[in-house]
Amino acid sequence: MTDGLSRLALEAANRVDPERVIGLTRDLVRVRSVVDTEAGTTEAEAAALVAAILTDSGLQPLVEEVAPDRPNIICDWSGTDFDPLRDRTLMFEGHTDVVTEGDSALWTRPPFAADLVEGRLYGRGSADMKGGVAAAITALEAIRAVAPDLRGRIRLGFVVDEEGMMLGIKHFIARGWADEVDGAIVCEPEENEICLFQKGAMRVGVRFAGVMSHGAMPYAGVNPITALADFVGRTESFQRQEQERLGPHAQLGLPWFTPTVVRAPPGGEAQLNVMPALADLSLDIRTIPGQVHADILEALQGIAGEVERRSLGLSVSLDCFESRPWTETFADDPLVRAVERAYPAILGTAPRYGGVPGATDGTFLSATAGVPVVTIGPGDRTIPHRCDEFVRTGELVEAARLYAASAILYLGCGSAGCGPEDLDEST
Repeated sequence: MTDGLSRLALEAANRVDPERVIGLTRDLVRVRSVVDTEAGTTEAEAAALVAAILTDSGLQPLVEEVAPDRPNIICDWSGTDFDPLRDRTLMFEGHTDVVTEGDSALWTRPPFAADLVEGRLYGRGSADMKGGVAAAITALEAIRAVAPDLRGRIRLGFVVDEEGMMLGIKHFIARGWADEVDGAIVCEPEENEICLFQKGAMRVGVRFAGVMSHGAMPYAGVNPITALADFVGRTESFQRQEQERLGPHAQLGLPWFTPTVVRAPPGGEAQLNVMPALADLSLDIRTIPGQVHADILEALQGIAGEVERRSLGLSVSLDCFESRPWTETFADDPLVRAVERAYPAILGTAPRYGGVPGATDGTFLSATAGVPVVTIGPGDRTIPHRCDEFVRTGELVEAARLYAASAILYLGCGSAGCGPEDLDEST
């Protein structure tokens, strides 16, 4: 990177303060932003901390309630040379909620102490994804310092409920905040690999309705549990067929149809000598390019019909209560090229690529709002939701620097007389 725009990108990257990004991450991790009705906690305290950090740096964050005590934080900053009719808007996206820590006794270190040990920052949410949030904030601070006349706008969107039904990003899109966004960096933990693909997700509930009877006389009723087992076996066969049909995707691997929850009966007291009337099954389905969710649901309904026909008096009903399609961002998108161009200078290697094994808020930004997304951020992709979650401090700093440089390259600058079109012509 040798031109004026590239030199400014490097200057922004070098302006990132390692102690700042590590310190912000620790502050955020210390807030237990688990959505926990018993403990009375939500994302509210973490969102308030983010808003205070942004306000203290001279910005004007907007707080939007998605649900009671569950606010999104939206914050815009643009350079003095920004022209909304000419220039791009880049979004940095993250979420403030974290999953439960589970049994704290299983952790080597307290889950919300944010301990620093030998280059690792430990704690629930350190990787998923308060480290990414801190890196985005720090990157913006560096950009503001070196490119006050940036030819573009940066929008921070830190939303609630990513670990649930993604109500935060859905609200963000419904309120029109994604309408002006030309590209988004989703700061999820992906080992600082450039991810252009995300797996899709389907959440399917299956109810099996039979006839209750005495366990000693199953012939007097209809057993929904054996029907459930039959359904699971047939679904596993369908999974195998799909895996053989498609093969492993280069970045996403194989599709999976995973039974995750079984309840029989769904409510009330279970008794060993009672065959229940009802049984419920939950499926967590992860899809890859080449699969159509409507076709999958139709196939599952066909399996349900086969199971019903094997047992008189049995009924099977399906409820696909969430469908998040797989996403792909094209390799020639300007945001992709900006990140690729910054990568060797910041990380010292050729660009590394990966795929997102689960859905993210970026799924809806891409599939619903039509925003090209690049998912990239600090943290091992297998560490979220586990005990002793951690993020490497070196990755935190690299991510913040990469975000800063990529934003400059994507948006351009006024003082250097260059804009994003220069990137398009030179790469």
